[in-house]
Amino acid sequence: MINFNTMGELIAMAEEKELPIHEIVIAREMHVSQRPRAAIIELMQQNWAVMQASIKRGIKNTEHSVSGLTGGDSKKLFAGKEKGYLGTQALAAAAYAVGISEVNAVMGRIVACPTAGSCGIVPAALYAAREERKLSDEVIIKALFTAAGIGMVVDQNASIAGAEGGCQAECGTAAGMAAGALVELAGGTPSMVGNACALSIKNLLGLVCDPVAGLVEVPCVKRNGFAVVEAMLAADMTLAGIRSVIPVDEVIDAMNRIGKSLPKSLRETSEGGLATTPTAKAVERRIYPDS
Repeated sequence: MINFNTMGELIAMAEEKELPIHEIVIAREMHVSQRPRAAIIELMQQNWAVMQASIKRGIKNTEHSVSGLTGGDSKKLFAGKEKGYLGTQALAAAAYAVGISEVNAVMGRIVACPTAGSCGIVPAALYAAREERKLSDEVIIKALFTAAGIGMVVDQNASIAGAEGGCQAECGTAAGMAAGALVELAGGTPSMVGNACALSIKNLLGLVCDPVAGLVEVPCVKRNGFAVVEAMLAADMTLAGIRSVIPVDEVIDAMNRIGKSLPKSLRETSEGGLATTPTAKAVERRIYPDS
C-alpha cells in the first residue's frame, strides 16, 4: 500500500523506490480511488486545461467583478512585463496568478489549487516554467501531482483553509506546492522538493486572512501575484544549494500552531486587518448599503 502522512515519509518513499515524488502521489491516488493510472492522468489533464484557459482569459480580461474591486490588473501587468525590475518570467508569472484570481472574481472557471483564494499560484508558476523551459504538458501534469502531494500533507497536518489557519494556510500552502513542483521540474531530488516547500511556506508564516467586505478579492487577488514570485525564489534558492534550517515537516507544524494562535478576527471573518481600515469599511457600506 502506498501511503504517506508527512513530507518526510513522502520523500523517504520516493528515495527508497528511486522515483520522483509525482510517481508516489500517482500510485497513492490509484490505490485510494481504485482507478487506473490513465484515468488519474486524464483527470489531471482536465485540470491543467482549465488552468491554462483561466490564464489566457485572465491576461486579456478587462471585466470588473460585481463589487468593482478587481479586474484588469493582470492585463496591465502582463503588458508591462518587459519594463519591470523582476524580469519577464517573474512578471509574467505574477500576471498569470493575478489573472486567474480575477477570473475567479468574475465567476469564471478556475481550479481551486488548493483553494479558490489561492487558485492562481500553482498554475501560474508551472505555466511560466513551461514557457521559459519549453516543457511539454505531460511534464507539467506530472509536476501537478507533486504539488498535489504537498497539498495533501499540509491538509493532513495543518490546514489549507483561511477560516481555520489564515492566509498562510491558503497562499502559503499554494506557494509551497508551487516551489516544490518547480524544483522537481528542474531535476531536483525529492529532498530538494521538500526544502523548497519549507523555504516558501516559512516565509509566509503568519499571513492573515482579512478580506475586504468578505469577498475573495482584496487583498487576495494581488496576493496571488506576490506569492508566486516568492515560490519561484524559494525554488531558485533550493536549486542554488541553499538549505532551510528548519525541516519542512517542522515548518508545516509551525504553520498549524500559528494558525491556531491567530485570533478569529484574522481568519476570514473580515473583523480585523485590512478589512477594518476606513477605506475598507466605506467599500463595505457601498456594497452592502442595507447591512
